[in-house]
Amino acid sequence: MDSQEPVVPRLHAVDALRGLVMIIMALDHVRDFFHVGAMSFSPEDLTKTTPLLFFTRWITHFCAPVFMFTAGIGAFLWWQKSGRTKKDLSRFLFTRGLWLVLLEVTVMRLAYNFSLSAGYPVLLIVLWVLGACMIVLAALVYLPLRALAVLSAAVILLHNCLDPFKAAQFGIAAPLWSIMHQPGAFFIAGAMVIVAYPLIPWAAVMAGGFCFGRIFLLDQASRKRILLRTGLACILAFILLRGLNLYGDPSPWSAQSSPLFTLMSFLRCTKYPPSLDYLLMTLGPALLVLSWFDGRRFSPANPLIVLGRVPLFFFIAHFYAIHFLMDVLGLLRYGRIAFPFLFHPPPSFGGPSRDFPPDFGYPLWVVYAVWILIVASLYPICRWFAHLKSTRRSVWLSYL
Repeated sequence: MDSQEPVVPRLHAVDALRGLVMIIMALDHVRDFFHVGAMSFSPEDLTKTTPLLFFTRWITHFCAPVFMFTAGIGAFLWWQKSGRTKKDLSRFLFTRGLWLVLLEVTVMRLAYNFSLSAGYPVLLIVLWVLGACMIVLAALVYLPLRALAVLSAAVILLHNCLDPFKAAQFGIAAPLWSIMHQPGAFFIAGAMVIVAYPLIPWAAVMAGGFCFGRIFLLDQASRKRILLRTGLACILAFILLRGLNLYGDPSPWSAQSSPLFTLMSFLRCTKYPPSLDYLLMTLGPALLVLSWFDGRRFSPANPLIVLGRVPLFFFIAHFYAIHFLMDVLGLLRYGRIAFPFLFHPPPSFGGPSRDFPPDFGYPLWVVYAVWILIVASLYPICRWFAHLKSTRRSVWLSYL
């Protein structure tokens, strides 16, 4: 390791990658709230979708794996700062994890529903699993790094062996299996809880990122070479494994009516929970992008850097902005009849479809226009907040 090498460029690479996936992520959430098709069918339903709609959804599949993986890298780099111990790291991960879970069931629930009424389901999605995985990692960091790397790889490689086991087989413990591996719903104190992101294998992805963070202690040439080779190996493994159609995803691909739709079937990997094929398909290209970003100098005002440094702030703000804009446009379009659904989430987020007009939603070009508007309008606010975080020492600011 070159002790004189500045740390800033390699941190910029992680921030830039995280910022990129935040921008892409916003497209998916705008589609959920605005696209006419989101009210009635999945964009990956090959019997109803179009290539443009399919790939609008597919490109956003990179977001969750990349954010989980870079969260692990970020935890490792946080630990490497002078004077910090594993105990400090464990405490930081545990408390931040609890904070994220709390945000999911309060602040984000309000963003999804514009209501905290028990009549709406409690969605355990991105912030929930990010926080829960941090709590798990808070315990796992005490393992030797090599042992943790082997454990993480084993879970990622083998967790699809658990697919045959269904929550219903576990009786009273069925909710626990939904939290651990199979997405599902259950009731707590009369409220429906929907788990979209179970812990396995997401915790292993974050732990794998933590172990991978060690390469950022190497010189630039070495880490770029490792990033490039690992990314290419993941892509090749995905092509071979997916091509065999024997293991790696519970939904095999099949020949379709055209080569393009056959490709779409090949790329339609399972996200809930993320299959081995899904993780190889997304993390491989992400590592190539990280290799390309590594060593590049980014302006502090670059949108990738700005959003990458305040991802949680942007995540929360963009949901409120999307939902608010959906209501404004709905009111302008439907007038008084819009009120039954103004404060409901769309059906894709658990809202009651019966309260939405049958023609609710907009063409895909409107989705892209709203996406650009949301990201552009939030950039100045995020830049202000990023500057605030960098100039003021505050525990609460560090948790946003």
